[in-house]
Amino acid sequence: MTPNDFLTKLKALPKAYKIYASVLAAIELVLFFVRPETPGLYIQLPQLLPIIAALPFLFMKNVRHPFSRYMNTYGIIVFAFLAIDYLTRSHAGLFQIVATFIPMMLYWLSLFARWNAKLFKQKEARIALALATLSWGFVAFAFPPLPLGPAMLILLVPWFIVLNKYNRETAVFATFWASMVYNTVNYYWIRNVMNVETAPSGLIFLGLILLIAYLSLFNVLASFVYSTAKNLNIKGKAYLLVLFPIFYASIEVHRTTGDFAFPWNHLGYTFGNHLELLQALSIIGVFGYTILIVASNQIVAYAFLLKSRKRFALFALPFVIFAALLIHGSCVLSAPEAAPFYNAQAQENPAIAMVQPSIAQGAKWSKERFDSIVNKTFKMAMDSTTPDIDLILLAETAVPDHIRRQHEVIKRLHQMADMRNASILTGALDYKHVSFDKNNPRQYEIYNASFLFTPGNHSFPQRYIKKHLVPFSERIPFDDVFPILNYVDLGEGDFVPGKETPVYGPYNWTPYICYDAIFGDLVREAINAGSRLMVNITNDGWFGRSTAPFQHLNIVRHLAISYGYPVARLANSGVSAFIDQYGHYDQNTKIFETRVIQRKMPLKTRSTFYTSIGNTFEKTLLWFFAIYLVALIVIAKLKKFKK
Repeated sequence: MTPNDFLTKLKALPKAYKIYASVLAAIELVLFFVRPETPGLYIQLPQLLPIIAALPFLFMKNVRHPFSRYMNTYGIIVFAFLAIDYLTRSHAGLFQIVATFIPMMLYWLSLFARWNAKLFKQKEARIALALATLSWGFVAFAFPPLPLGPAMLILLVPWFIVLNKYNRETAVFATFWASMVYNTVNYYWIRNVMNVETAPSGLIFLGLILLIAYLSLFNVLASFVYSTAKNLNIKGKAYLLVLFPIFYASIEVHRTTGDFAFPWNHLGYTFGNHLELLQALSIIGVFGYTILIVASNQIVAYAFLLKSRKRFALFALPFVIFAALLIHGSCVLSAPEAAPFYNAQAQENPAIAMVQPSIAQGAKWSKERFDSIVNKTFKMAMDSTTPDIDLILLAETAVPDHIRRQHEVIKRLHQMADMRNASILTGALDYKHVSFDKNNPRQYEIYNASFLFTPGNHSFPQRYIKKHLVPFSERIPFDDVFPILNYVDLGEGDFVPGKETPVYGPYNWTPYICYDAIFGDLVREAINAGSRLMVNITNDGWFGRSTAPFQHLNIVRHLAISYGYPVARLANSGVSAFIDQYGHYDQNTKIFETRVIQRKMPLKTRSTFYTSIGNTFEKTLLWFFAIYLVALIVIAKLKKFKK
């Protein structure tokens, strides 16, 4: 569009509409110049005037028609002044935020509801929805401890049939709601956090719905891309579809990066109940498994479109992949050094005790119960461990307070280390005073940390700070990019992430707190620094009696095999376990069982292929994501241009 075309269209707009836009802009301009100097979030009731002024114009046909123009004009003007206010003063009005986003969200939700109602009236859309829900519903039961993992090579076939048979709009509609069902089954356990005494239940429930919708959008993107790519042939060949399994894996890699990272339910985690099927992780990693799973399902769905005998060979592909994984895994595990916890009694290996006190999450942060909680944990550590132990592990936030405030607890831990002649690793909170400015919302940095007490050393213990914080639970994403977010209090932990990856001697082990242990980049970083053992302390009591603790353990096991990296994993309420470098379990505890488990733990002696290529492979997938989308857009434009 040329400037002259734009001016012509602008002149053609109704006079009443121009008055509407001018009134909104004038009100916002006045409010902009009378804004207060208050830092962060401030309250100024007149900032509701734009929405009040916009309401009378709804009764003017020339303004409200088309309604999309009416709403988009409002949204653009009020958002522009909100952005200018923040960029010039680093603050924002609470009422202006409400007046900006609430009307637009209601408008978008109404459009979404109308779109869904339109499609649900169509018979084809309802059939597509049923097929996609059947497919993703079964996938939800494939993650350990649930049993359908080996069937993953065919469970997505109905979904791919939907993608092949129906148009893009229908495929996206069916995929979104099927993914909502899938993610609800996968993440239902987050609602258990609402049972904690201090939890803001309403916000948690709303957050759960938003999380499920957000995670569903990744599958929506995949369906949109596939439905577009299937119509874009290059010289008669659907090259983009051939590469789709790699693109899907690249989506999973993106879900593993950034402040919103949530790498919980990658498709490659579904084989976790069968150790033989997991051994190829040491070569291709979990994203390689995702590529195999997606390719298998896509090819079988394609075979249904064929009428030649060739389709029977394609139908056999899932069985070929399954057999290859099984045979490879059986061969790997048949080697003498792959025996469970091979050579554990070697002198270089540490004897580790893990204390699982099963403190109820609702009671954990009660000041009245602090002494009884600490006493129970410490008594178990002293009474139930053998004299030959080298390292005693206490769970994440086993000391449920900022440890610097608990001088007697620090003293007791030093005494325990001396009496046992063993190092003690405990989880606790910590803080650092960073600002004396009363207007600074972050006068203190708060850390979720672990502390290592060593015998004979009574100085302040060595500290590790958790590096990957759970989004919205422990930290609001991008609070370092947008400092105003530090003024927001949704009941989150408001922690600051750590930056260092320690390797503690003499056994060259590295601590990981909870969520840290499911990120491959942190594992590679520690191994490159010389680490030979992961010590993972966590508190999965938030999850209650659900599938989540088992899912968490399954992910850690996958990383242990991928990198040949043994794990001593302690969870406050279970599941605690020892995992060797081939993925064998030992002494798995039950959920909410009070127990101490201990053994000699063999250190890492195995260097896997994926350790060498993992970083490059995952970065390549990140780039592949962008290249694939650019190629999709360019080819679509060229095809449209030729028409």
